[in-house]
Amino acid sequence: MTDTDPAILNLFHVPAILLTNDRVSFANSAARALLGSHIVGQDIRMAIRVPEAVAIISARNGGRVKVSGLSVSGSIWEIACHVLDGGIKLITLDDLSVQVSVARAHADFVANASHELRTPLAAIIGYVETLREPKAGEDPEVRERFLSIIKREAERMQALVEDLMSLSRIEAGKHEEPKDRVDMVALVREAAGEDGGARTTDVETDAKEAIVAGDRGQMAQVLRNLIDNAHKYGRPGAAVKVTLEVSGTGWVSIAVRDQGEGIAPEHLPRLTERFYRADASRSREAGGTGLGLSIVKHVVERHRGRFDISSRQGRGTVASMMIPVYKG
Repeated sequence: MTDTDPAILNLFHVPAILLTNDRVSFANSAARALLGSHIVGQDIRMAIRVPEAVAIISARNGGRVKVSGLSVSGSIWEIACHVLDGGIKLITLDDLSVQVSVARAHADFVANASHELRTPLAAIIGYVETLREPKAGEDPEVRERFLSIIKREAERMQALVEDLMSLSRIEAGKHEEPKDRVDMVALVREAAGEDGGARTTDVETDAKEAIVAGDRGQMAQVLRNLIDNAHKYGRPGAAVKVTLEVSGTGWVSIAVRDQGEGIAPEHLPRLTERFYRADASRSREAGGTGLGLSIVKHVVERHRGRFDISSRQGRGTVASMMIPVYKG
């Protein structure tokens, strides 16, 4: 490095610093962006005020250490010190925050999925063991009640497994932009018609058709999830309203409105997180898996769209999405 232009360090994507007698003799553009241009010429103990980092930089043979909060609160960095010819030291700073975040999210996902599966499984095993007892098995009324519970919990597990598989498929194909022509007006009317029964879903649109580039199956799943959620958490018996508009700026906007109690503001930013529930007990009673809105978000993002949830307590909730119009 002593015989090479230190500016070559600007080719590094990670922050890199050269030290001469523990003073910063050169800092690449990434290091200056992270720590400030003023660090050049400074004592390294002033440039990086992290005791663990200073300790390995001061060590005879250098070393490496992980530190937190170097850039922003919660960030994780690995700082390495390499001793070069002539006593010059090369310091590199590698941001591990994304890796740590992804690993933590993966661990949380596995833990949450395991918990969600374990709960109905425990109920199934418990009731099966009870039914094997002579008295419980001989009483038709008790047997029927227990079998109904077992069936409900098994269906809950089945719904969760299906949502997990669906989310996995969507994430695997998230970089593949859908290209099929899908008429969202027809799809919205179809999803509203499927609802049927005692539940009312009103559709309002002035457009005869609204063509987007999409995956019809995934978009149908999104609409079913949003309409189903609106009925589950809306006021019992109240109609759900679906509106569709085509803007002059090239977007198809779809909003699903319920007439429920609404959602507290602190919950809104986290509703699309996997397994997050604003009201866990009510969600489980309604048969929710905790993955529906996460699936919606991923599908809309795959379609290069935008998804948003707004709510006022006592005034209901609106789940809305915008998808680009098909351009051919």
